[in-house]
Amino acid sequence: MASGASREEITEHWDWLEHNVMNILSVFDSNEDITSFVQGKIRGLIAEEGKGSFTKEEDPEKFREGLMKFERCFGLPEQEKLVTYYSCSYWKGRVPCQGWLYLSTNFLSFYSFLLGAEIKLIISWDAISKLEKTSNVILTESIHVCSHGEDHYFSMFLHINETFLLMEQLANYAVRRLFDKETFENDLVLHDPLQITKRGLESRAHSQQFSAFFRLPKEETLKEVHECFLWVPFTHYNAHGKMCISENYICFASQDGSLCSVIIPLREVIGVDKADPANRGVNISTKGKRAFRFTEVRDFEQLVTKLRIKCNATSTSSPQHINTEVASSSASDSPKDFDEVPSKIDLRDNSKTVSTEALMTVYHPQDAENLDPKMLKEKMKEQSWNILFFERGHGVSMFRTKKTRDLVVRGIPEALRGELWLLFSGAVNDMASSPGYYTELVEKSLGTCTLATDEIERDLRRSLPEHPAFQSDTGISALRRVLTAYAYRNPQIGYCQAMNILTSVLLLYAKEEEAFWLLVAVCERMLPDYFNRRIIGALVDQAVFEELIRVHLPQLTDHMMGMTFFSSVSLSWFLTLFISVLPIESAVNVVDCFFYDGIKAILQLGLAVLEYNMDKLLACKDDAEAVTVLNRFFDSVTNKDSPLPPAVQQGSNLSDAKGDHPKVDITDLIRESNERYGDIRYEDVESMRCRNRLYVIQTLETTTKQNVLRVVSQDVKFSPNVLDELYELFKKEHFLSCYWNVNSPVLQHHDASLPYLEQYRIDCQQFRVLCHLLSPWSHCANRDSIALWTFRLLDENCHGLINFKQFSCVLDTMYNGSFTDKLKLLFKLHIPPAFTEVESLSPSKGVALSKEELIHFSQLSVSSAGDSLESDALKSSPEKGKGKVDIQAYLKQWQDELLKKEENIKDLPRMNQSQFIQFSKTLYNLFHGDPEEELLYRAIAVVTSLLLKMEEVGRRLQSPTSPVRSPAATTEVSAESPQKGQEEGSSEQTEGSGAQSLRKNHEWSFAFEQILASLLNEPAFVRFFEKPHEIKTRIESAKNLQLKARTRV
Repeated sequence: MASGASREEITEHWDWLEHNVMNILSVFDSNEDITSFVQGKIRGLIAEEGKGSFTKEEDPEKFREGLMKFERCFGLPEQEKLVTYYSCSYWKGRVPCQGWLYLSTNFLSFYSFLLGAEIKLIISWDAISKLEKTSNVILTESIHVCSHGEDHYFSMFLHINETFLLMEQLANYAVRRLFDKETFENDLVLHDPLQITKRGLESRAHSQQFSAFFRLPKEETLKEVHECFLWVPFTHYNAHGKMCISENYICFASQDGSLCSVIIPLREVIGVDKADPANRGVNISTKGKRAFRFTEVRDFEQLVTKLRIKCNATSTSSPQHINTEVASSSASDSPKDFDEVPSKIDLRDNSKTVSTEALMTVYHPQDAENLDPKMLKEKMKEQSWNILFFERGHGVSMFRTKKTRDLVVRGIPEALRGELWLLFSGAVNDMASSPGYYTELVEKSLGTCTLATDEIERDLRRSLPEHPAFQSDTGISALRRVLTAYAYRNPQIGYCQAMNILTSVLLLYAKEEEAFWLLVAVCERMLPDYFNRRIIGALVDQAVFEELIRVHLPQLTDHMMGMTFFSSVSLSWFLTLFISVLPIESAVNVVDCFFYDGIKAILQLGLAVLEYNMDKLLACKDDAEAVTVLNRFFDSVTNKDSPLPPAVQQGSNLSDAKGDHPKVDITDLIRESNERYGDIRYEDVESMRCRNRLYVIQTLETTTKQNVLRVVSQDVKFSPNVLDELYELFKKEHFLSCYWNVNSPVLQHHDASLPYLEQYRIDCQQFRVLCHLLSPWSHCANRDSIALWTFRLLDENCHGLINFKQFSCVLDTMYNGSFTDKLKLLFKLHIPPAFTEVESLSPSKGVALSKEELIHFSQLSVSSAGDSLESDALKSSPEKGKGKVDIQAYLKQWQDELLKKEENIKDLPRMNQSQFIQFSKTLYNLFHGDPEEELLYRAIAVVTSLLLKMEEVGRRLQSPTSPVRSPAATTEVSAESPQKGQEEGSSEQTEGSGAQSLRKNHEWSFAFEQILASLLNEPAFVRFFEKPHEIKTRIESAKNLQLKARTRV
């Protein structure tokens, strides 16, 4: 109870207990209640004491000092926001280094300086593939971070759980923002990285756990948590737990092992009163004549006041006001009243479009006079549920206990299935808060034509084709309306295969509007990210499933070399909730458990299936044999209590062809899964989901990289290791532009559904940074102009973005190209479309282009000012048309690429005077600093003079009557001036005279063959361009300077 340095200190704590706790114990009936109450009281005091210590640590002055140290040590851009920092140890080998861990919006950073040894570590959140709490002999509690294959361990935290929660939130935020745009765009809370705070992240994490646990709308935020007791009338017991309050709900979850939980919508509350002050009680009365008594609530008087204000605000709001009648009926004792919800919500006549009956009641109505044994058992199930409703309440605010789960495991009766699915999933809350929403969606979405509607039409008749409901227009039309309405509501998901199978089962037992809201609950809350383009959510749960297999079925893991088998087999289990592998009468029992327990029920059942077939799977020699074993097992699963007629049941399950597999009842299988694996906690599953999400995302990214490198390696001479490092630099530059710019065009156009090469692209500004870091020509005085012209040359579609293939190919030419290839590249940089006039900025003098100027010049060649980036992107990706893949566009793109490879130097356009002058300047700048600089300058003067004379002679031969005078004299001055050290003055003179000559002599130009032939006569040129450059040194330097380059630009 207490500890202290003296007896007096101990006695002080004991006296407090006597005055504040002892006098309350008399109200309890048993010793167990007293023990539970005292333990809860002590826990509450400890929690309050912990909160106080946290508050003291959040000292603004200390945080300001930490921020200054963070900025000084790491040199990150000033836009990088520090969220918080902690004192800890970083393990370098077997030696712990004490220092500070800094958590910012985009980086995890560590700094230590002890005994003259400095350790500096910067890891971007998007590069982390593993983040977990670990414990071993040396480190009792530590945080393990894995990035790019390197392991990092941090320990000696004062509050390790708080630290890990924040790290998890920041890593998850970065992953969603940079890799998973379609889910991130719906999340406005963290849309701006500059608005992220430690308190906001903690609050967000708690709110997510709260809404997921109680199946509430995602918009609900946790406002208050109170440790208290809830009186459970049917067991005459005070359950110890926590009262959680949000904007529209009061929830309670026990923490004493009784598995008791309650959800009270404020729309149903009709009164909040103070109970006995000695017990610090709060009474909450709801419609349906139910009352909930909470006791030992800290600050109960203030809580009563707050709840009264909330209830008054809720009752006066219009959507909630419409639904008070709905809430009242759903809380009543009659199950039939609950079925009246949709008809009261729909304020308009929707009988012409929306079905108001579940398909099962139409095609398989129950006969009250039928005394079949299965029907009798069904009636007994209904009676058990009616008794439960009588004792524990009926509707949203019913008590949910272990008895409730036991009845769900036995299978929900056919008559109550739709109602209870709606209740346990939380879809009833969504529907009650949005009256008439589905009807409006149906009206808006009908007649629309998109890729999603085309796919829906294709799959309609593949949805439970054996069921008579989907052999008629009634079922098909209802399924079409629900799927089309959802695709209209959520275009990020649209339609995904497996949604049709799930929705068809929902329509069997729920009315059409109810089925829609059940689909919303599944897609957006219970199975997040399952039905997007990359089914990331399903892949994450597969990884969780594999982790559970390693823990619970290690012998199976050892036998199945690698886990790919489990991934391929279990994907349909998760996407369709076993509906695709089990007969419908057995699958609905699985769906019952899913709506009550969430994904935990699917994981438990999957483990039970593998354990049941353990011996046969261990005897299998390959994956195909194992798949056959599981398929035969699923064919043998039955539901002996199902009242459905045989016509509905799948033919493959009515008889066993080989007769070598005993029948397995689905109820027994589910009960076994609960008994064997019921200790898997919801909190553990969510923790594993967060942990494996990082791993899944990085695995997908690795696959993308491998595919890109495989394609690009065919066109370049770089080694695989060099190409891999170039890709990492390119990708990092892509992300660096996204870190601090919410409206980054690169981020806005990142789409994981695009072809691999188009997923990561960079703009002109990013290309300039990489050119400065990697190009062998980056020492050139007009390097900004060269970067601009190179980007314009590569950006053939004028959408302002280039991909990795284009980037690596131009670098390959600079490093590995022949003399002719490099000269051809320089030639093409100085003619349209790459070349653009930037003389006013005098780039030859080394004046850098600003970011705004760079963007302006890079966009000059865009043909139409009205063309958007999206329409330009369509040109480069045939997949981005009207949602359909354009085969003709792919063929044309392929043909264009072949023609480019066969490009002949004779096909290159001629270079006019101003372009040739700029070409000469670029050559002078490239030669600067070379050991043979003087020799190269003389050579270029000779070549320039020779070319000008050749052009003059050629023009005289072609036009005998043309004047003898030519611009050769003036341009010769500019060609010889670098030797005399007068580059600056001659550049201006050349520009002026060149422009004047161009106006007077429009036909004055050079072909590439002329320039090539002239330069080949000078050995110094050939030696310069064929000189090898080591790119590995530039790459290592770029790794260290890339982040600093971003701060300079």
